[in-house]
Amino acid sequence: MTKSIRAWVEIDLAAIVQNARRFQQVAGVPLLPMVKADAYGLGATAVVRALESVDPWGYGVATSDEGAALRTAGIDRPIVVFTPLQAADVAELRTHRLRPVIGDLAALEAWTVESGDPFHIEIDTGMSRAGFRWHDEESISALAERLPGLPGWEGIFTHFHSADSDDHSTEEQLQRFDEVLTQIGARPKFVHMASSAAVELPGDLGGDLARPGIFLYGGKAGKLEPLPVAKLCGRVVALRRLRAGDTVSYGAEALVEVDTTIATIGIGYADGVPRSLGNRGLVELGGVVVPIVGRVTMDMIMVDAEDIEVSLGDVATLFGGLVTLDDQAALAGTISYELLTMLSPRVERRYAGEEGRGKREEGRGKIRRIASSE
Repeated sequence: MTKSIRAWVEIDLAAIVQNARRFQQVAGVPLLPMVKADAYGLGATAVVRALESVDPWGYGVATSDEGAALRTAGIDRPIVVFTPLQAADVAELRTHRLRPVIGDLAALEAWTVESGDPFHIEIDTGMSRAGFRWHDEESISALAERLPGLPGWEGIFTHFHSADSDDHSTEEQLQRFDEVLTQIGARPKFVHMASSAAVELPGDLGGDLARPGIFLYGGKAGKLEPLPVAKLCGRVVALRRLRAGDTVSYGAEALVEVDTTIATIGIGYADGVPRSLGNRGLVELGGVVVPIVGRVTMDMIMVDAEDIEVSLGDVATLFGGLVTLDDQAALAGTISYELLTMLSPRVERRYAGEEGRGKREEGRGKIRRIASSE
């Protein structure tokens, strides 16, 4: 007998490739796809191997361990580690031929004192997260003195904090970035700033590289509409008929007002389903959309199936079907990035890579709701 799999995510690698090609068409420059956090939870090795067909310039990761894993998988393209370089990590990055991002003068000294290996400089134009602050005159002057003569200086970039919501702030950050480039008085091979949300903004934001992230994985950012990539599924593992007045899940926070059928799905917060979806989230089951009832538990959720024909073993879809990734993220009070990266290792990753896709199904189906005691 074949073992039953309770929860899995179906990942369309062909859709990732198509999203990358669309992004490159708009940006008009080579890609530096962001594959950090295990390619946003979908599996960096499989994703990168699929993206090789797009011929990207390189790949972006967050840690040296992520970069080393890609090297072990046989990836030979440039890999940029976007967490700011720490002096203690210099040897490890060199061992795996990784390019650091440098955001302070001490790190610049540590990287360049003995080698001309490639590196990228980050300019903080308002994100206030990492990089040389655009108004730090002392540091920018030091960069102007040192960078033009350094053979390893390969790139410089900034990151927009509100590219999907505030054009004015993006223009302001771009102006600050341009002023820093003018002060430095030299330009490396690669100037980059276009992320998923920024690629379609007016003006010359393409630079020399573009850094697609969530757009590759089916999350909307900015004006571009991606193809859906990930479908999160769970199997019906229990069914029960409830009477009016019965309660559901911990805390008895959901009270049914009429007789109904509750279907238990074998997926919970230990798999990456946010607890905030309790009494709020929606699930596709039997071709319609039904509500999550009561609290999300560690390993299971309950949904109100009402009069749907449902059997043990049926498949429910939490996102990637009638309920989109961004829809479910909004219901959870979060963003698509977090839903994907929350997926735990026990959720099996299933890959499909065939070319071509059917038309996306329109509509949300009949939404069924259950009364809450709150």
